[in-house]
Amino acid sequence: MAFEAAEQVTSDASADGLLGPVTREITRLAPSPTGARHLGNARTFLINWAMARRLGWRVLMRIEDLDTPRVKPGAAEATLEILRWLGLDWDGEVTTQSDDLSPYQHAMRVLAASGWAYPCALTRSEIEAAASAPQEGTAEQRFPPELRPATSEAPSVFDAGAEPSNWRLRVPDSAAFEFEDGFAGNQRVDPAESVGDFVIWTKRGQPSYQLAVVVDDARQRVTRVVRGDDLIDSVGRQTLLYRALGLTPRPGYTHVPLVLGPDGRRLAKRHGDTRLTTYRDRGTPASRIVGLCARWCGICPGREPMDAAAFAEAFDLARLPRGPITHTPADEAWLLEGA
Repeated sequence: MAFEAAEQVTSDASADGLLGPVTREITRLAPSPTGARHLGNARTFLINWAMARRLGWRVLMRIEDLDTPRVKPGAAEATLEILRWLGLDWDGEVTTQSDDLSPYQHAMRVLAASGWAYPCALTRSEIEAAASAPQEGTAEQRFPPELRPATSEAPSVFDAGAEPSNWRLRVPDSAAFEFEDGFAGNQRVDPAESVGDFVIWTKRGQPSYQLAVVVDDARQRVTRVVRGDDLIDSVGRQTLLYRALGLTPRPGYTHVPLVLGPDGRRLAKRHGDTRLTTYRDRGTPASRIVGLCARWCGICPGREPMDAAAFAEAFDLARLPRGPITHTPADEAWLLEGA
């Protein structure tokens, strides 16, 4: 099958009542309400926000709440509250993905009709039994082309009201491409090698993260995406979706290193309670959280309180450390000294 761009899904956000014509760069803060924000989240959000405020970008706030099984009641409101406590702000109204599924359903109809997407009834265990092991460092199982159903190349009809089923995107055998990341430099990604045909619609009746992000970024005219470097591989999948849906232009990406625990693993519950709400409730001022993030971003050599406005004024992407940051016991003690 020749993979051609599908009928274009409009990226004219004004038609959707979101934004008018693009007059400046646009970025978004896009938290998922699956739990409380921690120190690593704070650093990434501060970097994104500071870049936007220094460079005059518009900042949108989007709640990405389609990961239904993991969404926690009240987490969206708590996230907005804690980001305001840190001193962050955004432009316009907050949007929430689950408020309107019709844009994602429209995208699925386009992908199905053009032969880019197909329903797949295989379970995770069936895929694991037939395919090779997951790529090192990821829990995602690669879906090889030989597992596609015989009818996968034919155009089909997507019906959101039909019996729930996973739908996958047909990933071309030659899907590798390079892009210049705003911080990580030249990157090569190949969805065919890393994940193969990936899920774009789930049997819960909702779009996957990859499809929802592409549709939303296009509708909201997002031109700059700033996020953790654990999502570099997602650029491949999202670029394929931009092409398949006929959406242009694709945003520019800036991926920054994550915050790790003392054991060198991604900061998580195993490293203790690093939730921002916990520090706030213990009496740690927001200026200490921001000040620690400033140290982690190369703004100042030591630990000193700082507000978000000063962080944005001093932030320079060129001074950001190239490798991951470690949250040390000394960092933790300094945060608690201010309580």
